[in-house]
Amino acid sequence: MPLNYSLNYSRRLTGRTRTQPANRQLGCMLAFIAGAVNAGGFLAVQHYTSHMTGIVSAMADQLALGMYSLVAVGLSALVSFLLGATLSTMMVRHSRQRNLHSEYALPLLVEAGLLLCFGLLGSQISGFNGYYVSATVMLLSFIMGLQNAVITKLSNAEIRTTHITGVITDIGIEMGKLLCPGTGAKAPDRSRLRLLAMLALCFFIGGVSGALGFKHLGYAATVPLAVTLMALSIIPIADDLLDYLRQRGRRR
Repeated sequence: MPLNYSLNYSRRLTGRTRTQPANRQLGCMLAFIAGAVNAGGFLAVQHYTSHMTGIVSAMADQLALGMYSLVAVGLSALVSFLLGATLSTMMVRHSRQRNLHSEYALPLLVEAGLLLCFGLLGSQISGFNGYYVSATVMLLSFIMGLQNAVITKLSNAEIRTTHITGVITDIGIEMGKLLCPGTGAKAPDRSRLRLLAMLALCFFIGGVSGALGFKHLGYAATVPLAVTLMALSIIPIADDLLDYLRQRGRRR
């Protein structure tokens, strides 16, 4: 029973068939991971890697001040985030066209693999200071773009996990509705308000955990995050593999 429950839980969270509770649970988990990666990445290279608004604003300041090397780092983060979101969408569309169980699990497995590489190899390449900072910023930004796109796709844009500005804005909107109800006005959505509050809290707790983890464990702090993502995503991918083997057996 525990094994069957774990398998079904993985299918429910990352499989093709979606429910709102599953979307929200996965969103909170990914918000935690995003907060941890963002905070841990900052301790590693003194750059946040998920907040594109702040990165673009910093690029404008740095350009005005003639700090062109930092502009290049910011631009690499922006492009990497964009490419991560692009790849994630391509994988989802490719899987959807082939009616695969893993349309959402596959991007998460790629994210897990990249996080695992960062956790296992980061300390070995950190000595290459100049290239290391740019490469790390690009890798973590790519991961964040990948993750944000997949949760946006599977939740129909209800949930985003790598930045909090929009989440806090939506919390303010729902609180405004709650505190100032109007005749004929749209009623506050208490369920959505709880979701938004949980996303913000999970991102914050993830940030604290990531910072403490990097402080005490170094790059290896990302390994548990990678293992968690692998555990969540592997079952739908295994289902696709079993379907493929069954179909191949029938052809024989």
